[in-house]
Amino acid sequence: MANSPSGDSMLDRLVRILDSFDSENQSLSVIALARRAEIPKATMYRLLDELVGHDLLARDKDGQVRLGLRLWELANRSTTTQDLRKTALPFMEDINQLLGQNTQLSMLHQDEVLIIERLSRPGSVVNQASVAGRMPVHSTSMGMALLAFSRPEVIREFLDRHREIMNSTHPNFRAEMAEIRRNGYASFDGFIDPETTGAAAPILDNSGYQVAVLSVVVPRDSTSLQPAAMALRTAARGISRALLLTNTP
Repeated sequence: MANSPSGDSMLDRLVRILDSFDSENQSLSVIALARRAEIPKATMYRLLDELVGHDLLARDKDGQVRLGLRLWELANRSTTTQDLRKTALPFMEDINQLLGQNTQLSMLHQDEVLIIERLSRPGSVVNQASVAGRMPVHSTSMGMALLAFSRPEVIREFLDRHREIMNSTHPNFRAEMAEIRRNGYASFDGFIDPETTGAAAPILDNSGYQVAVLSVVVPRDSTSLQPAAMALRTAARGISRALLLTNTP
């Protein structure tokens, strides 16, 4: 795509515009969007008309801008997430009903935990995860389980990029990784919310490396943590087997 006078391409600008929205900024004024995307206001107004025309963005009556429905439509055509979600949902529903707590399906994407699906439950504990939202690897059981069961080169490259924060939050990183692999799940207290504990078990490919993770959030010091971890491991193995059968010619 053609470059702007500043040297960035149309694609660069489009990605920055879409990345400006997150769980805390689901709608933005045009001025705020231009500032977050680092695009001149005049250019932002022009691009906005085109993006709204293609339903990639939507503009409310009050002038606020949000992501358009076409993005949701395109995202749901992804074969990888579609197959994973379809396969995992029956197992997630069983876990959700058994434990009575929110249940998540997540993947490691661009050095963050990307939430693919979440099943809510009335009366469950506080849970910061939201579908299509991202969470940090170092402060979630989901992220640490995904990292522990990643290929060695993925772990090495992740540490190269985030060594400072991993050293400060996980000074015994290698021991933690070994324990997670030995137990078959990760569990951390109060990283996101001081009143909760997260537990996460990996969904593995036929080489034994993660493709996703299944997780729940339970009250801190709850007696349900160990049963939750065991249920997650069983469900994750079931999803792994079902995915293998789905992808077998």
